[in-house]
Amino acid sequence: MKEEKLITVTSPLLPDLDDFHEMLQQIWNSRWITNNGSFHKQLEKELAAYLKVPFVSLFTNGTLPLITALQALHITGEVITTPYSFVATTHALWWNGIKPVFVDVDLSTGNIDPDKIESAITPRTTAIMPVHVYGKPCNTKRIKEIADKYGLKVIYDAAHAFGVEVNGESILNAGDMSTLSFHATKVYNTIEGGAMVMHDEETKRRIDYLKNFGFNGETEVIAPGINSKMDEMRAAYGLLNLKQVDAAIEARHQVAIRYRDVLRNVKGISFFDDMPGVKHNYSYFPIFIDAENYGMTRNELYEKMRASNILGRRYFYPLISEFSTYKGLESSRKDNLPNAHKMADSVICLPMHHMLGEEDVERIIKLIIN
Repeated sequence: MKEEKLITVTSPLLPDLDDFHEMLQQIWNSRWITNNGSFHKQLEKELAAYLKVPFVSLFTNGTLPLITALQALHITGEVITTPYSFVATTHALWWNGIKPVFVDVDLSTGNIDPDKIESAITPRTTAIMPVHVYGKPCNTKRIKEIADKYGLKVIYDAAHAFGVEVNGESILNAGDMSTLSFHATKVYNTIEGGAMVMHDEETKRRIDYLKNFGFNGETEVIAPGINSKMDEMRAAYGLLNLKQVDAAIEARHQVAIRYRDVLRNVKGISFFDDMPGVKHNYSYFPIFIDAENYGMTRNELYEKMRASNILGRRYFYPLISEFSTYKGLESSRKDNLPNAHKMADSVICLPMHHMLGEEDVERIIKLIIN
């Protein structure tokens, strides 16, 4: 019996190879391959316009802007964050010598629950680092109210939130800074890459210093920076992908519509619907399994999918608070995070990308409902 083709959980958005070769030829001709070249500058401007934000600073991946934001804002002590995210969120704190303090999530979004934040604030708390999980916007208004009340900074990990808007306003404008990931698995990618969004030119200038060893000009170093600049090849790649990302998002949207149409009637399966007033990017399609009503556990369905050459992902499982580095923290106690554990123990992200054909989607659905 012929093995069915592999359906991956994601697929990278790739620019036209001939177009990319043409841009590479320009780079070769200029012999300027990094250090704030013309494509780097152009991509920062075009991204700022596309994302409806004042300033963008490009990075070589999505973790370094988190680390740099914490440095730029002089964050120390403790930072309140979520256990329901990719580990880079909390690793950025750890690498800055900052203690993460986990609070539980809201089951309706997967995002940090604002009602849990205040009770976690101590005299050592200096910031809040929420995550727009699956690209679903956090309650930024409530988080701002809490931050203002206690004099805290807010840094949003917006790795999933490329292009997400609420009532026409970019979600990336919330907080003191927002960071993005342009990893190959994301809606928009530069192979590896990332960015920071900030509100003013002075902050951008400081960030640009910090990501280039702290250099101001040729001979002056104004701060102990690192090297996290994006090169010209990936900037060119990103410029081409920016031209086709809207079509890719719409293709994802159509997949989400089909999933919802069918799975809405399946007992024991739940998922998120679109939020009112939100322009989503359909970066992920998580479903949550109620084993008693569905008839099998999340892990059983996960293995059934794998056996049929369909790759889902238990995203996010296990929780960050369960990893050895963080498990010993007081805030990592299981009874402190019941909602986060419930989600982590029941979630599967279904394949979601622009390359999924109709036959692929129907094959996934058929496996889940039978």
